Amino acid sequence: MQQEKQTAVRDERYDAQRVEQKWAARWQSNPSLYAAEEHSTRPKYYVLEMLPYPSGALHMGHVRNYAIGDALARYMWMNGYNVLHPMGWDSFGLPAENAAISNNTPPREWTLRNIANMKAQMKRLGFAYDWAREVTTCLPDYYRWNQWFFLKLFEKGLAYRKKSKVNWCPKCATVLANEQVVNGCCWRHEDTLVEQRELEQWFVRTTSYAEELLEDLDRLPGWPDKVCTMQRNWIGRSEGALVDFRLDGAAGPAGSAISVFTTRIDTIYGATSIQLAPEHPMVADFTRHNQMLGAAVQELIAEQRKAKEAGDIGEIEKHGVNTHRYAINPFNGDKIPIWVANYILMDYGTGAIMSVPAHDERDYDFARKYKIEIRLVILPISNDPEETMAEPQLPFVAHDGMTINSGPFSGISCADAIKRMSAYAEEKGFGKATVTYRLKDWGISRQRYWGTPIPMLYCEKDGIVAVPEKDLPVILPDKVDITLTGGSPLGHVPEFVNATCPKCGGPARRETDTMDTFVDSSWYFYRYTDAHNDRAPFDGKTAQYWFGDRGIDQYIGGVEHAILHLIYSRFWTKFMRDLGMITNDEPVERLFTQGMVIKDGAKMSKSLGNVVSPDDMVARYGADAARLNSLFAAPPDRDLDWQDSGVEGIQRFLGRVYRFVVRNAKPDHPDWRDPVPSDLPPAARAIQRKLHQTIKRVSDDFQGRWHFNTCVSAIMELVNVLYGAEDAIAKKEVPEPFLAEVQRNLILLLAPFAPYLTHELWEMLGEKGSLLRAPWPKYDAALAKEEEIEIPVQINGKLRSRVVVPADATEDFVIERALADDKVKSAVAGKQIVKKLYVPGRLVNIVVK
Repeated sequence: MQQEKQTAVRDERYDAQRVEQKWAARWQSNPSLYAAEEHSTRPKYYVLEMLPYPSGALHMGHVRNYAIGDALARYMWMNGYNVLHPMGWDSFGLPAENAAISNNTPPREWTLRNIANMKAQMKRLGFAYDWAREVTTCLPDYYRWNQWFFLKLFEKGLAYRKKSKVNWCPKCATVLANEQVVNGCCWRHEDTLVEQRELEQWFVRTTSYAEELLEDLDRLPGWPDKVCTMQRNWIGRSEGALVDFRLDGAAGPAGSAISVFTTRIDTIYGATSIQLAPEHPMVADFTRHNQMLGAAVQELIAEQRKAKEAGDIGEIEKHGVNTHRYAINPFNGDKIPIWVANYILMDYGTGAIMSVPAHDERDYDFARKYKIEIRLVILPISNDPEETMAEPQLPFVAHDGMTINSGPFSGISCADAIKRMSAYAEEKGFGKATVTYRLKDWGISRQRYWGTPIPMLYCEKDGIVAVPEKDLPVILPDKVDITLTGGSPLGHVPEFVNATCPKCGGPARRETDTMDTFVDSSWYFYRYTDAHNDRAPFDGKTAQYWFGDRGIDQYIGGVEHAILHLIYSRFWTKFMRDLGMITNDEPVERLFTQGMVIKDGAKMSKSLGNVVSPDDMVARYGADAARLNSLFAAPPDRDLDWQDSGVEGIQRFLGRVYRFVVRNAKPDHPDWRDPVPSDLPPAARAIQRKLHQTIKRVSDDFQGRWHFNTCVSAIMELVNVLYGAEDAIAKKEVPEPFLAEVQRNLILLLAPFAPYLTHELWEMLGEKGSLLRAPWPKYDAALAKEEEIEIPVQINGKLRSRVVVPADATEDFVIERALADDKVKSAVAGKQIVKKLYVPGRLVNIVVK
């Protein structure tokens, strides 16, 4: 009686703010709630979302990403796993430095303030992170190990310094890696064209792992095909030959040559010109004393930049300029002209090609335009000998041809010619078979302040000297005057620059470049496993437990990181493996790339001014509604077109769940915890069937497609069935033990998606144990099976009626029931039945004439 009175006075209105503030306070008071266990007999599961840059505030694009990972982490906890679900901050980089310049705020202060704000937002949203493992990459306890890794790379010959042309963003005032140049523009400033400058830079030899990075993509079945394809294309493996075309005596310094990479050395007798990229080093030699040529080359460079800006260099209108210099074809001694062409790229091969217009479409167009000789050296092969000798339509680019006009190499297949010619070039010392990659070594030097100082010194006596490990970290100084001119800001800090050489004890100059921030994110997920280790980046045994032999169990992030971050992190993992720190070859076993959140027709971002703040959504509708809508509005791998009205609809759904439990939770009822009867009344059996069908749908989606929108939809359908059964419940046609089980399972199914509401309802049901560790409901196929099903009936392919039959009915029974239906009898009256077809459980089609 007392319980009934309590139930009667319960407020059926769901007050999301009251409930969420109550549970947020409880969770905050229990710092070990989401902690991974150090020593556990349970299977481990490492789920991770890519760490954010602390830009100041989250928007709903962030929330979608983190809601996916959070739902999965909660599901795995409920399935008995020891879950590691950490969070940290990719906190070095240009935005903080630019903000410091704009707002006169030190980058450290700006960054840490943003971190505090975003962390508070994440906690309010109820994300289940193990904050004891928090990593902040701009703090010395983290970047010390960036420096340690750099020293190891230097020891192994994988970090080196050279003068080279680099990508320079005038707005960022720093160097960009090739991967950070998008359509000729800066990846951060999409309207700023990247310039080329020659600077002394530090590089990491990523190309040493190019072949392994490529081959191991086949060992990543848990990665999206599109990501693997993007990486294969970026690595860009090409088999071919390097051939040196010696400059004609008057063309340049004696003995100098143009090195050409070609995949079709079998066509070399058809080469009628050499073409150089406008930024090829030899072009600078040619233009040094030729102003007219220099001006023409600058026009080609400008055309190339416009084409890159447009996003398709392959569609550029081909232009070139004749240098009036010549090179010697080493196979036949021909003297061929050297041109500079706008369609030749410096970052492919050697930046120089041998132009064979008869057998390459681009070369053919160029030769026709500038009236350069076109020489046929390959014929198609045919079963008809006479047809074999017929000249093909040009350009003839097939690989399965036969050589002609190729001196001693005439009359053989292209494949055979490639082998023989490559061997001949190597024997004579002017070439060799080789493999090239589009992937270039990673330039990590940045002329900015807010980054990891590179731990190197320059001594007049001993040259380049590494900072001893015992002197790490090299601390980034505070109170630095940050400007966009005059090189690295650190160069203007004498107390930082002036150092002592550890070899000779004399004066030395400290390196003033800082590291590319992709260094920070290349290994942070290992640090999470041992975040407070002050003796090493992490303990190998601890990392081994969480990574195993295959890496992070599930990694979640945007496809925009398919090349930059993921190639670098794969490289870093392989390097650490070779140092003996880990045993896994790859950092991530399964990768999920979520779709973007679209607002007003564009990707949600601060730069476009179309962000939706989760703070606004939480204040109006509650955190659960904001999170759940981001999962319900579209499949996670598809773009989501944000609509505030969707959150309002989800809030109403959560209110319906709350009201149902408020009305029906009776934890003190004497029958509440009794076993569920095996023989349920029809109304209860219908609920039970729907419940187990829902358990299956939600469980299957977590295991496979991750279409959480259909998970939520299935739960909504279950709630509709429960509301439809309220009369039966009121009439006591649904036994109390079963009603209690239904409510528990409903809450368990919703728990990964709406943690605040479900914790409140779990407590309302009188449950004492943690919902986070409550066992996930079990699906019973027998209980989910439909007792009756509805079968559409067609006449000559047109739907005429539907009949309800037992789920296990035979074909004869179903057809008999269909023919007995009044609508069907009327449709076939006076006609001859030709055929009766039954698709089990799906369809009856009766053919008449």
